[in-house]
Amino acid sequence: MDLFDTNRENILRRSAPLANRMRPRTLDEYIGQEHIIGPGRLLRRAIQIDQLSSVIFYGPPGTGKTTLARIIANTTKANFISINAVLAGVKEIREAIDDAQKALSHYQKRTTLFVDEVHRFNKSQQDALLPHVENGTLTLIGATTENPYFEVNKALVSRSRIFQLTVLTEADLRAIAMQALSDKERGYGDKNVVIDDDALNHLTHTANGDARGVLNALELAVETTPEDGDGAIRITRAIAEDSIQQRAVLYDRDGDAHYDTISAFIKSLRGSDPDAALYWMAKMIYAGEDPRFIFRRMLIFACEDVGMADPNALIVVVNAARAFDYVGMPEGRFHLSHACIYCATAPKSNSSMAFFDALNTVAQSASDDVPNHLRDASRDSKDLGHGKGYLYPHAYRDHWVAQQYLPDHLKGQVFYVPGEIGYERHVKERIERYRKSLK
Repeated sequence: MDLFDTNRENILRRSAPLANRMRPRTLDEYIGQEHIIGPGRLLRRAIQIDQLSSVIFYGPPGTGKTTLARIIANTTKANFISINAVLAGVKEIREAIDDAQKALSHYQKRTTLFVDEVHRFNKSQQDALLPHVENGTLTLIGATTENPYFEVNKALVSRSRIFQLTVLTEADLRAIAMQALSDKERGYGDKNVVIDDDALNHLTHTANGDARGVLNALELAVETTPEDGDGAIRITRAIAEDSIQQRAVLYDRDGDAHYDTISAFIKSLRGSDPDAALYWMAKMIYAGEDPRFIFRRMLIFACEDVGMADPNALIVVVNAARAFDYVGMPEGRFHLSHACIYCATAPKSNSSMAFFDALNTVAQSASDDVPNHLRDASRDSKDLGHGKGYLYPHAYRDHWVAQQYLPDHLKGQVFYVPGEIGYERHVKERIERYRKSLK
């Protein structure tokens, strides 16, 4: 590196965004993720003694994955190579492997390879890393916002320890903001910045667990606010609101947050908690989820989880979905809410699962002939006697008559077990009476 390269790097370092300048350089500067990096934790011990095996850091944006990798780079004595999976291809991977092999053979030095957004590598690119991770030529550090168990080569995952990073707490974000305000070298410690408590509370609350978000907002607030008569840069609640106007919601329609949130929504409906169900649905709508996706899930839920306890649930959801298509947003949110509250407060029954017991029985049974009295009598009744002996239920009292409908070897088999809640309670009484008459 010559004088010009050094000068360029110094300029870039000084002009870099605050979030980049304030990246922790040591474990002592790192804030949050106590469950994996706190005192005495395995990861912290491994970094401190420079004995890290292959790891994958998995978590939402702004939670410190890349920062941890940089701290490892500053700590380890191993050769450290960093690539971004969005920009790198097989060529860059091969170059990294060549460098690692040379470092090992010439200097007996291990190599740690950091791959940011490792889930972006395709299968062949991930496969190219595998043998070198397996034989110890490379120690892999991967960072991903996607669930590695789904998005990363299973062989790589099995050879790595997964550390899940969680969204930072408001206390963590507050500490990060104060760290930036007091740091004279990289932050605003050399300026007289005064931030009101309610302004800082707004920044940390609205950033929603994202360190980068709170630092970007703080930088915008400080850089755009002139000094007052006392030479102080005073950040008020109004300035904070202008700097970060909308609460960020961690939600990717193709990622884990999407599946986790819809899962929480359905489980809240199943648990008859309308408050939680409305909250999770509001989160999805706020983040831009397609309302029709939510309606599709409620259509399934109305039969799978409410079922015969309240057959009207399906009617309500179908009509709400149709009304939504007719009205659209934003008024269509009333129809979402109506269907959600109805499903959450309806009595519950999953007796429709009986079908899958029947399906399993069919799969395991030999081919069954339809009993003769149930066969179609319109074609072969005269020559073959099909349909002979069939009892027409409407000709009997209560429109029911004791009669076998299952194949002989399944006589008495029960698939449907009615529940005792809601409408199904009445169904249960009638069905049990009929079944006793067949014995």
